[in-house]
Amino acid sequence: MARLVTTLTLFATATVLAVLAEPRSASAAELPVPLGTAANFAVLAGTTVTNTGLSVVTGDIGVSPGTAVTGFPPGQLNGAIHSNDGPAVQGKSDLAIAYDDAVSRTTTDTVATELSGTTKTTGVYESAGGTFTIAGDLTLDAEGDPNAVFIFKTVSTLITGASSTVNLINGAQSCNVFWQVGSSATLGANSLFRGNILALTSITVGAALEVDGRTMAINGAVTMDTDTVTRSTCAEPGELSISAPETADLGSAGLGGVVSGNLGPVTVTDERLLSEPTWTATVVATDFVTSGVPVHTISNTNASYWSGPATTTSGIGTFTSGQPTAADAETIDVERTAFTLTDGVGNNSATWDPVVSVQIPLTAVAAVYTGTITFSVA
Repeated sequence: MARLVTTLTLFATATVLAVLAEPRSASAAELPVPLGTAANFAVLAGTTVTNTGLSVVTGDIGVSPGTAVTGFPPGQLNGAIHSNDGPAVQGKSDLAIAYDDAVSRTTTDTVATELSGTTKTTGVYESAGGTFTIAGDLTLDAEGDPNAVFIFKTVSTLITGASSTVNLINGAQSCNVFWQVGSSATLGANSLFRGNILALTSITVGAALEVDGRTMAINGAVTMDTDTVTRSTCAEPGELSISAPETADLGSAGLGGVVSGNLGPVTVTDERLLSEPTWTATVVATDFVTSGVPVHTISNTNASYWSGPATTTSGIGTFTSGQPTAADAETIDVERTAFTLTDGVGNNSATWDPVVSVQIPLTAVAAVYTGTITFSVA
């Protein structure tokens, strides 16, 4: 006596949808100092801009009310020179406004003159001695927040030592670092400096020095010697997106049985540059149907889903699975939460490998059934 066992094969086709949130402005403790049109300049001075050697400047050079810009060439300029013209005059006006804005910021911490050997997080720092020096390495830690703002205020000078470095970690950006200097700034040779210098008087950039930011003096001169000055810009916000495999084979089973399989990695990537990001990923399934005529259907009420734990995450925040274990599986005939991020800071991502199970009805016919599982994130 022969017995025929009827089996069914199910395929799941995954689609993904991402609802994009509008990038928000920085919600850190401090907002950036508004530079206005001064942001167009890498070097801006009141009297003269003087260069010696093969300096490279990326961004405009401006001077006003003075008119002299010398040393280009041999210096290389990736931008334009504005000598007491309209853009220079407006840039200087906006620089003065920015300087006053920085002065007016409420101090969050009064610190020692010497900054090297320290790590600073977002805030407004004022020198206890009226000057700032950096003899070695200063580290600015954004703690995962790309909008973190660092403002340093001194009533007198800023002096950095030879071969000193301003380091940026955990998402800190040069565009959000500001140095308000009550008189003049002197940057040591062979060093790396980051941030926007807003000096009341003058700025001397030492030999073979790299500036990732801006050197801007209201009343006096900016002097360079075989340096690299690159106007800093903040990274452009990206998107909130989700990805999943295009297809997955859930396997075969007899009538009354269950097919179950992993869909493959599902990943949410959040590159919106938000200070406090949150998101929710959801999942829902269609009915599973056969091709051809007549069409046979297995209802999506027979489909259950569980996300399982995250296989990998990046960034700061609390990543929570909608269904951590098989015991938490839910039917996906309606939209279910797959994963969430709360208490986030800055860019982040999460990946998981979910499982879908389908109960085969006793009334089903032998065939290949295909359904669509849709992941969304917002």
